[in-house]
Amino acid sequence: MTIYQPRALEDIPTNPKATSSRIAVVARHATVWVLIFVSLLPIWFIIASAGSGQDAILSSLTPDSWNWDNFRALYDDPENVRYNDWVINTIKIGVVSSAVNVLIGGFGAYAFSRLRFKGRRATLMTLLMIQVFPSFLALSAIYYILLRLTDYAPAIGLGTPWALVLIYSGGALGINGWLIKGFFDTLPRELDESAMIDGASHSQIFFRIILPLALPALAVVFMLSFIGSLNDFILASIVLGTNPKNQTLAVGLYGFITGDYDTRWGPFAAGSVLASVPVVVIFMSLQKYIVSGLTAGSVKG
Repeated sequence: MTIYQPRALEDIPTNPKATSSRIAVVARHATVWVLIFVSLLPIWFIIASAGSGQDAILSSLTPDSWNWDNFRALYDDPENVRYNDWVINTIKIGVVSSAVNVLIGGFGAYAFSRLRFKGRRATLMTLLMIQVFPSFLALSAIYYILLRLTDYAPAIGLGTPWALVLIYSGGALGINGWLIKGFFDTLPRELDESAMIDGASHSQIFFRIILPLALPALAVVFMLSFIGSLNDFILASIVLGTNPKNQTLAVGLYGFITGDYDTRWGPFAAGSVLASVPVVVIFMSLQKYIVSGLTAGSVKG
C-alpha cells in the first residue's frame, strides 16, 4: 500500500502565466481607482468650497465647518445676482435647443441612412468637415446676423434667449446627425421593408418604427446637447449681453470671479453645485433608454 505524502510548497510548480495574469488584473484595478480619484478630486473641492462658507477655494480636503452661507449669497443681491432667472434661462434654452437638435438630427439621419439620392456622400462629408472648425470662428458673422435680425424680428434677435436657441439648434446639426445615423444603420432594414409591404409611408416608418427603436441614441444626443448648452460660455455671453435677467448660469456665475460681484469663489462654487442638479436629473430620467438590444428579436430568422 502506497502512503500519500504531501509535497513541500517549494516542490509545487508555479504557473508563470497565472501569476502574470493576476498582476495585470491588480494593475488594471489600481489604475482605474487612481483615475476615479483624480476625476472626483476637483468635484470634491468644489463641493467642499461651497459648503465651507468662505469666499475662496479651499486649500485642504475638508473645511473647518459646514454651513449654507455661500448658497445664501446667491440670493443676497436680487437686483444683480438673479440666480433663479439664470437657472430658468439655462433650462429653457437647453431643453428647447436639445429637442430641436434631436428632431432635426433624426430627420437628417433617417434620410442619410435609409434613402439613396445624388450627393448623399458629399453632403455627409461636408457636414463632418464643418464640425472640424470651432464655433467661435464664426462669432463675428453670428453677431452681425443677429444684429440685423433684431431690426426685423426683435423677439429672436440679439439679447434674447431664442437667438441662442437658433444658434445651438443649427450648430450641432452635423455631429448629431452623424451620431443618430450610426444608430439607424444598425436597425434591420427588414423592418422598413415589412412596413412598406403593409402600405406604410416613410413618415409612418420614421415615427412609428424607427424613432421608438432609436430612443437610446436620441436620449444620448439630447443629454449631450443639453450639457453642451449648459457649459457654453462664449456664445452665451456675446448673444445674451450684460443684462443679468437674460443671462445663463455659465455667464452669470462668471461674474463672481471677475469682480462684478467682488471676487467670491465660494458663491461661485455653490452656484456650480446647484447647476449640476439639472444634469443629474436629466441623466437619471433618461438612463433607462441608454441601453442596448432594443431591436433583439424584432426580426425573425
